[in-house]
Amino acid sequence: MRRRWLGWQYALMVIGLAVLALLVMDFNNRMVNLQHLSAQKEQVAAQVTSLAGTRSALETQIAYATLDAAVGDEVREERWIREGEIPIVPLAPPGSTLPPPPAPQPTPQPEPNWRIWLSLFVDLSPQNAAP
Repeated sequence: MRRRWLGWQYALMVIGLAVLALLVMDFNNRMVNLQHLSAQKEQVAAQVTSLAGTRSALETQIAYATLDAAVGDEVREERWIREGEIPIVPLAPPGSTLPPPPAPQPTPQPEPNWRIWLSLFVDLSPQNAAP
């Protein structure tokens, strides 16, 4: 009689431990999902902040582009003129000479690889070097 009671107690304990193990595994899965979702939330929040800054910059550019001053600036940069306007082109005073263009600098010739390797083993000073 006593053995049956121990059998029931043992069975209930095994069932309880199995249910407890399932609950712990489910809790662990939920915690992992929470961590993934929290990481995604932080990434999305960073993207939203970045996009808000981009939106603000674009709104500023749109506001500037709709102004008449922006159109005038663009016209001056591209050197366009309106009908009836006379373009003014600055010229050098008469009798002045333009400065000569700068002389092109010769490009240095790369040293051959064999000479570089030789210089690692032998001292190649300018008086010892072959042309």
